[in-house]
Amino acid sequence: MNGIVIINKSKGYTSHDIVAKVKKIAGEKVGHTGTLDPLATGVLPLLIGKGTLCSKYLMNHDKTYTVLLKLGIQKSTGDEEGEIIQEEAVEEEILKEKKVKTALESFLGEQQQIPPIYSAIKVKGKKLYEYARKGQEIEIKPRNIMIYDIHLLKINKEEKEILFEVSCSKGTYIRSLCEDIAKKMGTIGYMKELQRTKVGIFTIEQSISVEILDEKTIAEKMISIEELFKNLKSIQLSEKKLQLFLNGVKLSFNLEDGIYKIYSDKLFIGIGIVKDKLLKRDIVLV
Repeated sequence: MNGIVIINKSKGYTSHDIVAKVKKIAGEKVGHTGTLDPLATGVLPLLIGKGTLCSKYLMNHDKTYTVLLKLGIQKSTGDEEGEIIQEEAVEEEILKEKKVKTALESFLGEQQQIPPIYSAIKVKGKKLYEYARKGQEIEIKPRNIMIYDIHLLKINKEEKEILFEVSCSKGTYIRSLCEDIAKKMGTIGYMKELQRTKVGIFTIEQSISVEILDEKTIAEKMISIEELFKNLKSIQLSEKKLQLFLNGVKLSFNLEDGIYKIYSDKLFIGIGIVKDKLLKRDIVLV
């Protein structure tokens, strides 16, 4: 098995749990392109076999989430798992549709975001959550993020909750975004639920439920490396040039710099990179 399979992660599973389960079923090396918190659900692309070699092309993908924001309560971790550290009444005025939409839309575009203290970002050699658990203060520097789209899906006035969808760049913390949105609206809040619906080109519609994972289902739903790079231009190699390519010899090609699919006699060989008119091997399947 070589390729990518899209898992619909259920709540309670860690990304490591899913990787271990698929590795046992597939009997191959398995990796992922970015973790999901245990409380989060949705799209988790897994790379299987030689598909793990594609990780460098998939790590910086943009993501889309459906988010449930609970207002009037602030939690230590910014999500359902934390302890309540503050509560306040949420006035009806705050939940008016126009006010909610205005607050959400104010986050469109490039901006700086301060990551949550309960995160795995390393500062001075330690993860932020390690400082948090010991009650230690540490300076957290803001990071540049991009919000491409954000829009309201539903307002639940009785529960004081807002459901919205957001498309954002890699490195965006939705827990921090929820707290910032609540603040913009004049109250406090936390991320109650999170579903990732898209990672790059991979969507929730392509995904397999964790509960039905087996060898047959994985094989049927596998996205091949050839399919993953279907939009790339291709290079045909003669048998002689193929042997040189496989042996790591750089070949002269009068082509633009970039990534190319490599074929020989209609057989997909893998991926090559052209730089300065020279083709070198990158991912080889044969």
